[in-house]
Amino acid sequence: MEGGWRPDRASGLARLAEFAPRAGSAYAERRNFDFGPADRSNVSGLSPYLRHRLILEDEALSAALAAHGPEAAGKFVEEVFWRSYYKGWMERRPAIWRAYRVELDRQLARFERNPGLFAAYEAAVSGRAGIEGFDDWARELKETGWLHNHARMWFASIWIFTLRLPWVLGADFFLRHLMDGDPASNTLGWRWVAGLHTQGKTYLARAENIETYTAGRFRPAGLATAAEAPPASALPATAPPPRGERFGGGRYGLLLHGEDCSPESLAPPYPPAAILGLSAVDGRSPLPAGVRARAFAEGALRDALARASARFGVEAERGEDRLWPAALIDWARRHDLHFIVTARPAIGPAAAHLDAAEPEMEAAGVRLIRLMRPHDEVAWPHADRGFFAMRRQIPSMLVSLGLA
Repeated sequence: MEGGWRPDRASGLARLAEFAPRAGSAYAERRNFDFGPADRSNVSGLSPYLRHRLILEDEALSAALAAHGPEAAGKFVEEVFWRSYYKGWMERRPAIWRAYRVELDRQLARFERNPGLFAAYEAAVSGRAGIEGFDDWARELKETGWLHNHARMWFASIWIFTLRLPWVLGADFFLRHLMDGDPASNTLGWRWVAGLHTQGKTYLARAENIETYTAGRFRPAGLATAAEAPPASALPATAPPPRGERFGGGRYGLLLHGEDCSPESLAPPYPPAAILGLSAVDGRSPLPAGVRARAFAEGALRDALARASARFGVEAERGEDRLWPAALIDWARRHDLHFIVTARPAIGPAAAHLDAAEPEMEAAGVRLIRLMRPHDEVAWPHADRGFFAMRRQIPSMLVSLGLA
């Protein structure tokens, strides 16, 4: 795949091994520079693998800490926990994701009666907005399925404050095309730029900042000079952190849904009776998923199914993605399953599919067990306020995870 992002665990581990020697001071000093698609040597490029858990957060943390120690690897460690923070924050405020989907549907429906909005949107996502840098990033995203984190912030700021397009349409554009497109990180990242996450605190892209951190590649003209946050509703109350379920034993099938592609370290200590794979990539948006995002998600799931089959000596099946409840119930009946065991997905399309299917499964006599990764169990309770409150807990979290 473009940029060397092959969607399999072996490639993720190889990339981690190659990056680990650079995960210390070199990463901290140079990570904010976007040198363009031809030079990504200053960043890890691990996000697609972490997004689909082809490699686990704790594996990435362990490699960086082993190479540099907690102080020198501190910035990379923080970046890994940023992803955990966003996931935990959304888990504890699920109404944010539901509101985003409702507003997205509303804005997409406006296209038919507002040709001007549709034309401006099409120009932006096609790289024809007439803004240096912004147009390049739009094309780069669609062609490669990835953008530097700094470019994502600049792009979102220009979309919202210069082009004055609805932020949810930009968030949807990213979620459809990013190989690492994650409902929590993406939604909350766009909300942060817009001034909705930390309410009233916006992020304004500036030409001189872009010029500096693209090493002179871009200096766009005509950018907004002020950033006023859109109207915001009060943040929902914070719910307690979710807890994983426990599996006491029985005849079970292992479900892989593409959100967690490391089945070897997830499954109970004895083999499943059957293995099934279902993808939720089409649930990211009412619009089609991008070519690169779809290819990576599908490839990651195929790789996970092949590894699970080899690990447990059980043939893996690929189910019909459009029919989750029916596919799960039919699979359970054919294999006489009493339980379906799966990794607990964070809020997003896979979680929505499982929530919708669970009542039908229970009626058919099949219980769904969602196993929670220790990393999430440790991190998500600290995602109740801002990230910097969580950051203070990183040393204790590393101890709890056995990584100190």
